[in-house]
Amino acid sequence: MSAKKNTMIKPYKIRLKKGDTVMVRSGKYKGQTGKITAVHPRLNAVTVEDLNIVKKHVKPNRQYPQGGIIDITKPLPVSKVGIVEPTSKKPSRIKYTFDKSGAKVRVFQKTNKEIHPPKLSKEGK
Repeated sequence: MSAKKNTMIKPYKIRLKKGDTVMVRSGKYKGQTGKITAVHPRLNAVTVEDLNIVKKHVKPNRQYPQGGIIDITKPLPVSKVGIVEPTSKKPSRIKYTFDKSGAKVRVFQKTNKEIHPPKLSKEGK
């Protein structure tokens, strides 16, 4: 008898959040920036606005009654993107520290400046 493998996928701990401005560090889109529109912890990836757009052929269905070719934004691996530091406009890594009140805070690795939470629009929630 064969042993049954555990099919449960453990989500990764991603330090980037929806609304963060990131720069692609390597690959086809190297040097391009955009905002994160979605975080995928199970895939260890993030979807960046207007990057990694692919065409998909769709059969007619309720959403697309005519069918055709549509553009889809695919996720990029987290290791390929870095959060943009506002002062230097370069990508940085993130670390966590505790502030004076004891709350956990995201901080830029290079400058130790606090990362303020991204401002999301009401339609983004």
